[in-house]
Amino acid sequence: MTFAFFLIGFLLTSATFSQDQLTKHQDHPDLKINSAPIIVDGNELFNVRGVSSYPAEKRATKITERIIAVANDYTFSPDSIKIIELEEHSVIYANKIPIIQIFNSDASFEDLDRLDLAEAVKLNIKTTIEKYRHDRSKPVLLKNLKQAIIVCVILLAIFLVLLWIIKRFKKWLQKKIESRIKSVENISFNLIKSGHLWKVFHVFLDTFRLVIILFFVVALVDYVLSLFPWTNAFSKYVHKIIFDPLIEFGRAFVEYIPKFIFIAIIFFITKYLLRLIKLFFSGIKDGGIVIHDFNPDWAFSTYKIIRFFIIAFALVMAYPYIPGSDSVAFKGLSVFIGVLFSLGSSSFIGNLIAGYSMIYRSAFKVGDMIEVENQIGFVEEQKLLVTRLRTHKNEEIVLPNSILLNNKITNYSNKAKETGIILHTKVGIGYETPWRQVDAMLKLAANRTEGLLKTPSPYVLKKDLADYAVNYEINAYCSDIQNINNIYSVLNQNILDVFNENNVQIMTPSYVADTEIPKVVPKDQWNTPLENES
Repeated sequence: MTFAFFLIGFLLTSATFSQDQLTKHQDHPDLKINSAPIIVDGNELFNVRGVSSYPAEKRATKITERIIAVANDYTFSPDSIKIIELEEHSVIYANKIPIIQIFNSDASFEDLDRLDLAEAVKLNIKTTIEKYRHDRSKPVLLKNLKQAIIVCVILLAIFLVLLWIIKRFKKWLQKKIESRIKSVENISFNLIKSGHLWKVFHVFLDTFRLVIILFFVVALVDYVLSLFPWTNAFSKYVHKIIFDPLIEFGRAFVEYIPKFIFIAIIFFITKYLLRLIKLFFSGIKDGGIVIHDFNPDWAFSTYKIIRFFIIAFALVMAYPYIPGSDSVAFKGLSVFIGVLFSLGSSSFIGNLIAGYSMIYRSAFKVGDMIEVENQIGFVEEQKLLVTRLRTHKNEEIVLPNSILLNNKITNYSNKAKETGIILHTKVGIGYETPWRQVDAMLKLAANRTEGLLKTPSPYVLKKDLADYAVNYEINAYCSDIQNINNIYSVLNQNILDVFNENNVQIMTPSYVADTEIPKVVPKDQWNTPLENES
């Protein structure tokens, strides 16, 4: 019994707290109080006005106390409630106790005639007193207690059955998807672990079970508390803070369904339109569809541009139908993101535009060997923002596309596959050596070099008639761009060998005077072993 009284006391305190919460905004001294509700057992009867000398809340509290006092006096009959009309106001009496005075200002506040308002308030008070006594009668309390026990047992049984079903479903689901999770693990090369995937399902099911437990507990507490007059106010408070938001959410969702259907239609139209456009450009890329003066390499870049504008148009169409799009917070967030984007994206936009410009310029493609700002390498990846090069020394160079757009690009691969690129090396030979002999020796060195084409045949240019030597340049065609450094090295080796074979001295880089011994390597010393080698 002690625990029961403690529980009832706690619930009554909670009910009082809920009533205070309903009028809390009116207690603030900085706010103008217009009206306050009359609340009995959590049920709002009507509102009363107040004045600065007698606030509405204080007036409502006094009226509520009088109604409860009369309701607790079982010697008084609710049918004996009467209205006494005076010149300036009406007074409602119950057992010679003036419960409420209704003034003309109260009637104007409710937009009613004073007599009509008095009759409505009288009927409301009478009904409240009858309900107050009915709810506290012993038969009703016993009936509600039995009903609460029955509902608790039924809901507990349903709750246990649902928990059992969830437990069984959890075991069934684990066995059902275990093999599929294993296959996902194999496909992902163990990047996705089966244990991690099952943990996700496990957390989801545990969360679902917790939600069900909370729902049943709250629903049961709300229903049981609503059966008894002392706890009805607390029940309404629980209902207001938990179920009212859910009901409002459901109502808003139902009202939002037409807008959602419109967004869904835009989504599916955009989705299948993009698929159709992608199929069209795939045909161009594969050569099945031919458009005059349109490079197939431009296909997917053009598709990305068209996709961007279609998605942007779809978002503009769907924006007014997005939940909260007309709110000040949503608009403020949109402006904030726009400002951040405009302030920090100038280089980003520049590189993006440069990326598309480079694609349509067709200056190079993946695999080509290019030179930009004295950086030479093979194009490994061409993105909208950057281009990645790999040098002969296996170094990676990342170049922003704005640099490519604003600088000269030398493409070594573009013509190499057609006629070959010309490799060239310059040597300085003295005037005493016949130029025809030098031509022959340089061409012989080029013909000995693997990787250089025989057709077109190599040729020699006399670049400069310098102070002490003639500068000759051997030019030979090459199509093997991948090994260009090795070919250059072998060509220079062969030039050295041929000139040594013919006892012709190479004067490069400078010449001052003839030496007593020609600067050539005798043939018998060409294969001289190193000192550390036996």
